[in-house]
Amino acid sequence: MSVQLVALNSEEHRALRLRSLPTENRHFVEIMASEFAAAAASCPIFLVKNAETGAFYAGAMFGFKPGENLLSDENDSPPFRPLDQLREGFYVADSDIAIDVANPRFSENDGEPLFDMDGQPAEILRRMQRVLAGLVNGKPETEAFIATLLRLKLVESVDVTLKFDDGERLALQGLYTVSLDALQALDDAEVLELFRKGYLQLIYTMVGSLKQVSTLAHRRNRRLAQV
Repeated sequence: MSVQLVALNSEEHRALRLRSLPTENRHFVEIMASEFAAAAASCPIFLVKNAETGAFYAGAMFGFKPGENLLSDENDSPPFRPLDQLREGFYVADSDIAIDVANPRFSENDGEPLFDMDGQPAEILRRMQRVLAGLVNGKPETEAFIATLLRLKLVESVDVTLKFDDGERLALQGLYTVSLDALQALDDAEVLELFRKGYLQLIYTMVGSLKQVSTLAHRRNRRLAQV
């Protein structure tokens, strides 16, 4: 689907409204370090490599296959929605907010108005501004965290193999986490650096989130039983 970006402004888009966020079917979504704690409460966090650049980024896993979101069961409000989902249709272009005018979230007939009667940002747009700020500020912070993990050689690959009640076996590859063995082998100065930067908490949040793999597997088996 092509993206048609235009700068958002109150004159041209005074009548524009924003519909509710549709159900998201991406099974893996990039997240910022500031989102780790919220994500870990309901889904596993992994590092993966960007297919085009080879650079690592952090992501929350919602399902085991493309198009599978096991958190969206019957809930209208999933337990966790990343900033990258919440901002759907909105982008940052230099210092401006841009929108994809072709995105079905935008309408002139239904949804919440982006601007009030005076042409000032309405509450829904102010929330979106905070979401975009979280992404803009969170990107370099998260990249710095990952760069530190790589510099200290703490990143290790992890293979996830699962067998489901219908007999299907899935082997997930290309996933990475933090090696606790490598972490314990660091000298005191390096551990102190991680602590002072808040990285130790992020590391243990990532590692602790891996228990959510089995939670997602149970959700998938429940779905299979309902078919």
